[in-house]
Amino acid sequence: MSQASRIGWFGFMSLVALLIFVLLPAPIDPEAYKPPTPPSMTGLLAPNQELKAVERIAEGQLHGPEDVALDRKGRLYAGTHDGHIIRVTLASAAEGAAEQVETFATTGGRPLGLHFDASGRLIVADAAKGLLAIDPAGQIETLITQVDDLPFAFTDDLDIARDGRIYFSDASWRFGYGQHLEDLLEAKPRGRLLRYDPASGESEVLLSDLYFANGVALSSDEDFVLVNETYRYRITRYWLEGPKKGTSDIFADNLPGFPDGVSSNRRGTFWVAFYTVRNPALERLHPHPWLKRQMSKLPRFVWPKPQAYGLVLALDENGVIQRTLQDPSGERVPQTTSAEEFDGKLYLGNLDRVWIGRLNL
Repeated sequence: MSQASRIGWFGFMSLVALLIFVLLPAPIDPEAYKPPTPPSMTGLLAPNQELKAVERIAEGQLHGPEDVALDRKGRLYAGTHDGHIIRVTLASAAEGAAEQVETFATTGGRPLGLHFDASGRLIVADAAKGLLAIDPAGQIETLITQVDDLPFAFTDDLDIARDGRIYFSDASWRFGYGQHLEDLLEAKPRGRLLRYDPASGESEVLLSDLYFANGVALSSDEDFVLVNETYRYRITRYWLEGPKKGTSDIFADNLPGFPDGVSSNRRGTFWVAFYTVRNPALERLHPHPWLKRQMSKLPRFVWPKPQAYGLVLALDENGVIQRTLQDPSGERVPQTTSAEEFDGKLYLGNLDRVWIGRLNL
């Protein structure tokens, strides 16, 4: 075969392979989305180095502490990739004192959001198992796994009101844990904000059609609850009391990154943890469903990569940014998925690192 023939044959086979690839079914059915122009990283958003001072707790002794909670004794709890709830007794000031790390319970799923109720039970949003309650002895009770005959696929985060009712999110009713990037590319609203009353066993959907419903937090007066819409770079507010009761609006919009967890210190400040900042390559891709469909067929390593960038915002109860904590290099804190204030310190969770962060405020 001549060189020209070989080149022709190679070109023909490449074309056939390309046609087969294009005709292959995609795992997603994406919609077009045109993201807003990202905010300028100036003023309060100007890069700073405050997260460089983060202390790493229990380093190397746990994997992926996505959310954290502290009990009445000041012990730290976190859910990990392998389905464990880890309890960390923090080191004292005594010379040579060390942290004690132990397994408190095993859910067998992927525990994400954590919060203690008034009776001392740890309430867990487990992505695979639903909403769980764990008593002080580590015994697990399944509270709820579906609402309105629609099972949870990605139970994500929660907060608990003074009356005991639990507000929580189902990030996506189609895509489960480990498929969050498919949900991102598809750009369809499949998340829900829900409420569950342990006393009556009643549950209800407060909001549906959310774009990856993630972090949940109540205001200091509990007159509204927030839910992060990670894939729309915004935070949505649902009114629980007052003239707007039963309605929703946008609390904070066009944020500088992907808001993951949100918590309230119950004194007027919300801490918002960002997995990463905005991604220019992804935002160029979003308006083109056909390209996203082809991208979804490729191995994950060629998909747009998140930038290692530590970012936490403090917002007041009007949605106004009050403070930013950053690590632009991502060397000390490359990502955050939760930020919980306790006794003058901020505890930071992450998705796939091997430590919990702690920062003196």
